[in-house]
Amino acid sequence: MNTCLVPAGESLTVPAILARAGPAAVFAAEEFFFGRLRNEHTRAAYLRAVRRFLAWAEARGLEMAGIAPGHVGQYFDGLRKQNTSLATRKQHLAALRHFFDGLVGRHAVLLNPALSVRGERYQVIEGKTPEITIPQARKLLASIAVSHVVGLRDRAIVAILIYTAARAGAVARLRRGNFYHVADQWLLHFEEKGGKSREIPVRHDLELMLFEYIDAAGLRNALDVTPLFCTARRKARQFTDKSMGVVDVCRMVKRRLRDAGLPGRLSPHSFRVTTITDLLEQGVPLEDVQRLAGHADPRTTLLYDRRQKKITRNIVERISI
Repeated sequence: MNTCLVPAGESLTVPAILARAGPAAVFAAEEFFFGRLRNEHTRAAYLRAVRRFLAWAEARGLEMAGIAPGHVGQYFDGLRKQNTSLATRKQHLAALRHFFDGLVGRHAVLLNPALSVRGERYQVIEGKTPEITIPQARKLLASIAVSHVVGLRDRAIVAILIYTAARAGAVARLRRGNFYHVADQWLLHFEEKGGKSREIPVRHDLELMLFEYIDAAGLRNALDVTPLFCTARRKARQFTDKSMGVVDVCRMVKRRLRDAGLPGRLSPHSFRVTTITDLLEQGVPLEDVQRLAGHADPRTTLLYDRRQKKITRNIVERISI
């Protein structure tokens, strides 16, 4: 039997070890992955983690009912020896705990063997996303030729990333109706990950860039459901009917960074780092920056704060040797 946990038609193609555990186990797996997990990225990550563990258990002749905490511990010892990152091991442990919880709840197994396995301490003080400097961001915006509609589109997208701290995925999902006027203020309405919805005021220069693009693209009177940003045939500088996806936005930003002679390690997420750090440096309260970034926890916002790195650099520069 296929050893992958993947959707196949309307059912779940399951590994043999899970199928042998009976209908309740298969039902619990389907319920967990396709009923409880609504975020597609979390679902994909947890599927990979569970698939990998079950393949490991199958190779050792284990059955679902016989998997014990010691087996799970041995599995993670193996992951550590393979130099799997700590963050990945933490994610895999969370996946197994939730997966076996579902099996216990449906009486497919008696206990959750991952529940008592101790996780490793993992504390992130600063995120890994590289920061784009303010001069670099200005250089990028200035480098985009706006003599044609594709350039206007790309400048508008980069400006939204900078001036709203939105994620690339949220920008890709924008529709014409998500840019609207309320009282004396233009707003952008973003659908963020986790089902979050955010409404961000549009500053004056961004407003002008958006309208330059909208008028050039003929979107002034478009239906609300019309994608705000569509893919383009670059050589013809004509848009298709296909909405840009997050991959399209990331590729466009990477291409523009390269054309501007900026480091290739930068990404659309780099703008969030710079915007958050810049506002905190100006004394904007953390809770206000947190709301702009759409973070549920202020500690997440602080992962984007690069002020501490600047302080550290100042200290090391003073070493007299």
